[in-house]
Amino acid sequence: MMPNGWEKKAFGEIVKLSKTKYNPMKSDRCFPCIELEHIAQGTGQILGSAPASSLASIKNKFQAGDIIFGKLRPYLRKYASPTFEGVCSSEIWVFDPTNKVTNPYLFQFVQTDKFISEANKSAGSKMPRADWGVVSEMVVPLPPISEQQKVAKILSTWDEAINTTDRLIDNSKQQKKALMQQLLTGKKRLFDESGKQFEGELDEYKIRDLFELRGRVGWKGYSKEDLRSSGPLAIGGTQVSKHHRITLKKPVYLSTEKFDESPEIKLENGDIILVKTGNTIGKSAIYDPAIGDATINPNTVILRQVNPKVDIYYFHEIMKGEHFQKVLWDFVAVGAQPSVNQKNIYSMKVLLPTLQEQKKISKILSILNQEIELFEKQLADLNQEKKALMQQLLTGKRRVKV
Repeated sequence: MMPNGWEKKAFGEIVKLSKTKYNPMKSDRCFPCIELEHIAQGTGQILGSAPASSLASIKNKFQAGDIIFGKLRPYLRKYASPTFEGVCSSEIWVFDPTNKVTNPYLFQFVQTDKFISEANKSAGSKMPRADWGVVSEMVVPLPPISEQQKVAKILSTWDEAINTTDRLIDNSKQQKKALMQQLLTGKKRLFDESGKQFEGELDEYKIRDLFELRGRVGWKGYSKEDLRSSGPLAIGGTQVSKHHRITLKKPVYLSTEKFDESPEIKLENGDIILVKTGNTIGKSAIYDPAIGDATINPNTVILRQVNPKVDIYYFHEIMKGEHFQKVLWDFVAVGAQPSVNQKNIYSMKVLLPTLQEQKKISKILSILNQEIELFEKQLADLNQEKKALMQQLLTGKRRVKV
């Protein structure tokens, strides 16, 4: 049942596709050009642009405040409302709304699961594109203009909070990156407990001097008969999160018998797990016995400390850094599945200050990690709150006072 004052309209009745084009070969004006890579996924943010004068193909033209939507791979959720006049790729729709719908309300509607679902009913498999014939027939519950304006204003406050939090995350990551480049190379030194600045050259070590690598060469992994619904854990790339921690969202459990067959790869307190095979090479985590008994999968290797001169938490920060990741990926052998040879991992070099300075550095970086994760949790909560509110406001289940 439609809310009072609302009406049902086909999307194609309230929105047309703009037919205004821009030909860089026949125009003296140079506009900023938005390509698909310039639109962030699922946030509506524009990440940049290119000068249209440097391009040769005909583009779609848009005005400030227009709504644009990436029709190529629509599941990527690439939409935006530019605040400037410009042009965009022919793979991006520019919507031309009728007087039945406002641009701010339309911007919120194209973010809904309903719209994305219809856009995903696309043509093509390798390069799927949204089909206007399908999208234009989608039925839209539409409130009066005054209510559209109020709903869009309410939801825009969530957008502002989401964008602010996203910027805080980006700034925090940049600050941590800059600090890591200073601290982990010795360009910036901390102070000891007496207030004296640490000094002296950092010592260079190969990983073989600091850790023993434990894994199994030629190992194909566990069979279905080895798996259980509970028991000791098998940690692989899927169980290592983007925050470089062990996650139990998709746990793999083994039989006790299988677990006991390979004591050499049972995880011990302080072991570092490194993904060495697959598309997530370089992800790592420090094992905590609190999660229970665990071992590794074939795509991971154990780094077990053998030298007391290294702090595992400091070394783990090195592993997460850009330099370590770049060197590691330089060793990747491309085949049926990308992989890194354990000998190459052993040969990698790191710089270490004294153990006392390592501990101080890792403590500072740990605080920054916690700050970033707190912002990321806030961002996830805001997105969830907005999604729930959209489901209420854009369907009329919850009305606003105009």
